[in-house]
Amino acid sequence: MADVGIAELLEAGVHFGHQTRRWNPKMRRFIFGERGGIYIIDLLKTQALLAQAQEFAGTLAHRGGTVLFVGTKKQARDTIKEVAEASDMPYVNHRWLGGLLTNFQTISQRIRRLHDLERYETDGQLELLPTRERMAAQADLAKLRANLGGVKNMQRVPDAMFVIDLKTEEIAVKEARRLRIPIIGLVDTNCDPDGIDFVVPGNDDAIRSCALITQAIGQVVSEGHSVFRAEEERARKEAEEKARIEAEARAKREAEEQAKREAEEQVKKEAEERAAAERAAAAAQQVPPTPAASATPAPAPAAPAPAPTEPATSSTTASEPATEPVAVAAEAPGESKPADDPAKEASTA
Repeated sequence: MADVGIAELLEAGVHFGHQTRRWNPKMRRFIFGERGGIYIIDLLKTQALLAQAQEFAGTLAHRGGTVLFVGTKKQARDTIKEVAEASDMPYVNHRWLGGLLTNFQTISQRIRRLHDLERYETDGQLELLPTRERMAAQADLAKLRANLGGVKNMQRVPDAMFVIDLKTEEIAVKEARRLRIPIIGLVDTNCDPDGIDFVVPGNDDAIRSCALITQAIGQVVSEGHSVFRAEEERARKEAEEKARIEAEARAKREAEEQAKREAEEQVKKEAEERAAAERAAAAAQQVPPTPAASATPAPAPAAPAPAPTEPATSSTTASEPATEPVAVAAEAPGESKPADDPAKEASTA
């Protein structure tokens, strides 16, 4: 952190206050004395309070916070713009628009309009418009650049605000206090220090005084923001490297799994082919049936020949019945007939 010494404060005229008849009694504790009808500010207190404000601003910027630089009076416009742009912070140096903080949603629409007009100008689309529309768009663009050019990259409400001349920037201070945004203020002897979180007593009318205090705050903000961006870039690279390593490991794992699946499929295919070959070889070893045998149906089994019957003898009486074997032999194979009448058989004989 760049320390500002008493000699530098004296050379810049920070110790000069306002006339004794134009002072605020609440600034009494920061006044060293009076000389020639002008109050002299205690530079020892200024130095200590400036160091506290620098520590707060540097810590805030190191965490990635945003500090809004505000100074619309002539003595501070150029310095505010240079320091804010050098530290990559938003700023207001032309005119404070009411509701810039408390009604940021509406202001964001105007910022979006500014971006659109700048894009049209870059692409050359404004030159294609009719004369009256082109002149209106160019006038709107100039007005938006003057009022919102310093905050066009501000995506949200700032985390802190640095103000030069609390009387001139009364509306900005009220909005910041309503939103409870910490305020770092260069406070002269005619201002009310109440509500300012970090009071830096000093001359807010001299160009050198405003430039010295603004540069002291802007330098620590720039250093803290640079460290934050470096850490963010390093974290981004580490995240990309980690993602790359994880992607390579995942690709390697997927390749191994794919190779394993292919190997399993190859083994399965070979087993199926081997089994098919074995089945074909087994089928080839069997003797195939001849075509004639397969075409001619097998003959039915021959029926048994019937046994010959003996003629009845003379000694056989008519009353004797026929023997059982004759009756059985007379039956046709596969047929069942009732037994013959013995009387009929005797008469026939």
